[in-house]
Formats: sequence, structure tokens, C-alpha cells
Amino acid sequence: MNAPREQVTALLTAMGVTGAEEDRLLDIALTNAQNAIQNAINQLEIPDGLSTVLVYRAAGEYLLMKQGAGQLEQIGLVVDAAVKQIQEGDTNTVFALGEGDQTPEQRLNHLIDWLRTAGADQFARFRKLVW
Repeated sequence: MNAPREQVTALLTAMGVTGAEEDRLLDIALTNAQNAIQNAINQLEIPDGLSTVLVYRAAGEYLLMKQGAGQLEQIGLVVDAAVKQIQEGDTNTVFALGEGDQTPEQRLNHLIDWLRTAGADQFARFRKLVW
């Protein structure tokens, strides 16, 4: 189980996340991702072909938990919500940020969603039928 944890830590570090190697929440995220994959493919062990999927999904779970707990700044991710509209008296200014481009928060949400669902198309090859 050390190898996947080290791989998840390396992926998170490459994305600019700090402190994941000491965080016990990473173990919970890794266990959640592992259980979800095992349930989807009806196997007791993660096959070698799905080890990368486990790494991506565990990283996504970790980031989602940190985001939900409001702890993104503690791991080095600062995602400020963009100001979309300013009104002073009768003057109203609307910024187009987020309509053509994505805000940093939207990009993070998209990344987390992608990481948490990565590799679902690969499950069929490893799925076992249960009678």
C-alpha cells in the first residue's frame, strides 16, 4: 500500500499541493478510492492495470475533502472566488470572467471531478461477474 500512497503524494506535489505526505486524510482518500474501484470491478485486489486510476482517484478524493473542509490554503492552493459584479450608486460594472474563461475555482472543480472519475472506461476489462 506504500507504493500507491507515494504515487498519490508525488502527483499532488506536482500539482503544487504541499503537506500531503504527512496528512492522515490522504490515507482515508486512498482507502475510499480503493474501495470504490474494488466494488466497481468485483475484485478483492486492485489489478496492476488500474493502479494509475487508483492514484488519480485518490488524489481527487483528497482534494475534494480538503476543499469541503475549507483547507485548500493549508495545502498551498489559494482559490479566490472572482468578483463578477460591482455596483457603485447608479453605475454597474459586470466582468465576463467565468463566462468565456473559467475562474480558478471552476478549474479546480473541473480537475477534481476529472480525477475522481478517471479510468471508469477501463473497468470493464477487469470486472468479474458475481452470481
